[in-house]
Amino acid sequence: MNRHAPVLPEILTTALVACSVLCCATTRGEQREPFKTDARGAPPADPPAVAPWRTLTLDAEYGGEWVVAGDVDGDGQIEIVSARNVNNGDNHFTSSVAVQKLDGSILWRWGDPKRGRRELHHDVACQIHDLDNDGTSEVIVAADRQVLILDGRSGKPTRVFPVEPNASDCVVFADLSGKGWPTEILVKTRYGQIWAYSADGRLRWTVEEPGGYPTAHQPLPVDLDGDGRDEILAGYAALNSDGSVRWVFQAEEGRRNGGHADCWRVVRLADRPEETRLAMTMCGGNALVMTDGGGRLVWRVTGDHYESVDVGEIRDDVPGLELVVDVDHVPAPPKPLCVFDERGNPLGRIDTDYTRHHDLVDFSGDGLQEIGSALPRGLFDGRGRRVSSFAIGEGERPMLMAAVDLAGHGPRDVLLTTIKETAYKVYLYRNESAAPPSGKRPAGTGLNFTLY
Repeated sequence: MNRHAPVLPEILTTALVACSVLCCATTRGEQREPFKTDARGAPPADPPAVAPWRTLTLDAEYGGEWVVAGDVDGDGQIEIVSARNVNNGDNHFTSSVAVQKLDGSILWRWGDPKRGRRELHHDVACQIHDLDNDGTSEVIVAADRQVLILDGRSGKPTRVFPVEPNASDCVVFADLSGKGWPTEILVKTRYGQIWAYSADGRLRWTVEEPGGYPTAHQPLPVDLDGDGRDEILAGYAALNSDGSVRWVFQAEEGRRNGGHADCWRVVRLADRPEETRLAMTMCGGNALVMTDGGGRLVWRVTGDHYESVDVGEIRDDVPGLELVVDVDHVPAPPKPLCVFDERGNPLGRIDTDYTRHHDLVDFSGDGLQEIGSALPRGLFDGRGRRVSSFAIGEGERPMLMAAVDLAGHGPRDVLLTTIKETAYKVYLYRNESAAPPSGKRPAGTGLNFTLY
């Protein structure tokens, strides 16, 4: 049963918020002096670097820079899944996959590596998910005009169904039918159209330019009304589980939004839509915004090309949760990670050489999450102080960082990838402060992993 009346599927307009602020400008509410940390260059010797728990070199033939992790063969340990992709402008698809055990050995390979590249500048449509909820995960890829569900133990296709050309920008799982498990598959072109399929490949619906705007980089499934079925945050629009438009976000009344939505994040879900909080970044609109569950603007911060958002508890002296967002399309360093409170007040910034890939993780075990960023190769507390650095090989360049669950205790561990010449590596750092293994299957990088 719905916990509130459905929102009418027309465009919702909002008044322009009076307070728009720069990354670390003074704004409304309780005043705190924002911190500023210079994390450029090599990590300092203090604090000492954390040694990796496991290191493996990615398969040079079938593997690529895109990496996800999860238990695909049912042995209770994660495997590392890496993929190559074909890229033709903004149209791309997964071309090969390599699955490796933690000792670096190959579990299986799939695809044709001669067609693809190892490098990436976007998500690759290769995910790990227990699609049929039978206790064993599959590897699901959007390849050239088809989606393949690959058996996690062997890599053999258990199901293949056709999709439209270029509908392989990403692959996302949602619960559109209210089964209590994400069994539907979403695919999309880069910016133009989304398709929703059942697990057996039946088309449920498709939407072109949701609400009259481009799609976001990765649609975000979230049950906004508590009816047991996911809505889809798709660009500036929210779609109902049947693909109809629920609402369309509008930053300024009477003015079209600029560009496209880069990412959405759930800050808080509530019974009343006006109490729900969703964070979104606007590419072309140069803004970080907070909306309620009906798509109405709560606040907006403007002035930079904000890209990807992390939401978590990193400060115990600040009400609510905190937001960490990188600023992209800066021609030269410093490239900052900006930290805001839930009301949009700036708390500080961490200046880096490059900071597109970041995540939050409670690595210290104090109940607060640290800010992790790949190129600074470290973790920072909510006041910008470096609390950990991660040891890697000499001459290697960090690429991606993600919180990862290695032992069934939640995303408390760290995954870091590096590159040196033609060698791509994965480093895993186990959280010694986390609770002992729970007996649960390790979640790895989790459901619907994204770099956006």
